Amino acid sequence: MKRLAVIDIGTNSIHMVLAEIGRNFSYKIVDRIKEMARLGDGTFTSHRLSQVTMDRGLAVLKRFALLANNKGFNTIIPVATSAVREAKNGGDFLKLVRKELGLRVRVITGEEEARLIYLGVRHSMDFSDSPAMIVDIGGGSVELMACTSKRLKFVRSLKLGAIRLKDQYLQVDPPDKKIVQRMEQVVRQALKKALLKKKGSSLGCLVVTSGMAGNLAEIIYLARTGRALSQIDMAMIDLKEINDVEQLLRTKDTEGRLMIPGLDSRRVDTLYPGVMVLRVLMECLGLKQVRISDKALREGVIYDFIQQHHEGLKAEQEIPSVRRRQVLLLARRYHYPNVHSHHTAKLAMSLFDQMQPIHEMGETEREWLEYAALLHDIGHHIQENQHHKHTYYLMTHADLPGFSSEEIGIMANVARYHRRSLPKAGHRGFKLLNVEQRKTVLGLSAILRIADGLDRTHFSVVKAVKVDLGKSLRLQVVFRYDPELELWTTERRKKLFEKIFRCRITLSPRAITSKDAA
Repeated sequence: MKRLAVIDIGTNSIHMVLAEIGRNFSYKIVDRIKEMARLGDGTFTSHRLSQVTMDRGLAVLKRFALLANNKGFNTIIPVATSAVREAKNGGDFLKLVRKELGLRVRVITGEEEARLIYLGVRHSMDFSDSPAMIVDIGGGSVELMACTSKRLKFVRSLKLGAIRLKDQYLQVDPPDKKIVQRMEQVVRQALKKALLKKKGSSLGCLVVTSGMAGNLAEIIYLARTGRALSQIDMAMIDLKEINDVEQLLRTKDTEGRLMIPGLDSRRVDTLYPGVMVLRVLMECLGLKQVRISDKALREGVIYDFIQQHHEGLKAEQEIPSVRRRQVLLLARRYHYPNVHSHHTAKLAMSLFDQMQPIHEMGETEREWLEYAALLHDIGHHIQENQHHKHTYYLMTHADLPGFSSEEIGIMANVARYHRRSLPKAGHRGFKLLNVEQRKTVLGLSAILRIADGLDRTHFSVVKAVKVDLGKSLRLQVVFRYDPELELWTTERRKKLFEKIFRCRITLSPRAITSKDAA
């Protein structure tokens, strides 16, 4: 089971979700944490993150990272949106986070933010086949997404976030009427331009997602029923109710707004502009109702991670060993000939085990041989000619977690010498190895050359090989079909083994019997 922590560094809040990805690639949220770091306070007027907000944000991220690691969620994906994206010193904040916490934060564009929000909402809500619109009203920006259940039709990212509007227009408490009218005019013009004359009659539904929308729903449900809203997700609110709350927020000062039942005190200065944006959007679309979704960017990042890492997650579930998993992922990435590669590895392991009294190598070397055998032909992905050299290049330039650089060098050299010229001291890759490592490469590549020769046609003609130890080695080559090409190739490939281990090899072909098949 893959454990994933997603941290959303927003303009208003920093959220973290802890998710477990199951065997069927679905996920379960096991914890949610949110703190109102307010990174956007003053950012959109000064175009800088203040030292206070950066310190506050860093402190929150430290707590979140510590919590994730303590709970075993070691894969952490942090993303940042408009406040960090637009601040001139946003890069300084990211460098500080990386230095202090070792986290590489991905700053996403407004369009990418919208795409991820769409993924999060789409997988949690049934749109049927009707066109829908999703709106996310954040602290710095507003994302509009016209979509269906199958695709995202268009995306608009507008600089109409609640903190941005508050900083630009709402400096008087309660708000000045003329300033409010100017703000609404700016909001309406921006929305109309973004919507390109789209009418709500063509939409099956409007969905709003964000903490602001959730708090608005809580206020409305409390006024409507006298009870707290038990579940924000899928709640439905009306335009008239939204307008009533907006008027209440507009006419009161901070102290008065704090008295509104259900209002989150941390949103006392930003809820009003967010509600105005939602109301104006509904009027532009001609819609009377909006549905709330509590799924957004965080869930979208999880779905995106699953899509992007599907093969890796599948391999992790199928292959618990980190080292074997990384080797097979590399092999698959370069479209290795899997039947031939696995059969060659099987023959190589059989030869290694039976010849152990001669080569005197252990389990570690056996593992290196198997992985070199699995990867020995990936160089075909670049070019057929000299593919053994291309294999060496791909292996030494690959990211193979779980292996040291020395181990990668040994395995790459073993794979490189599965054919053609014998290892020479002047060869660049071989020259990088120390004396003991060169000795290991010589022994393992000698075995791999024989194993690969025994499957020259790639048709698994040779079913098994049995070694008779003595002054000379007799290899009983058990075959089902004509092994002439395999025998001819192996005769040419055995020279390195004979040279390294100072013994002669004779090949003794034998057709498969019912006893062998059993």
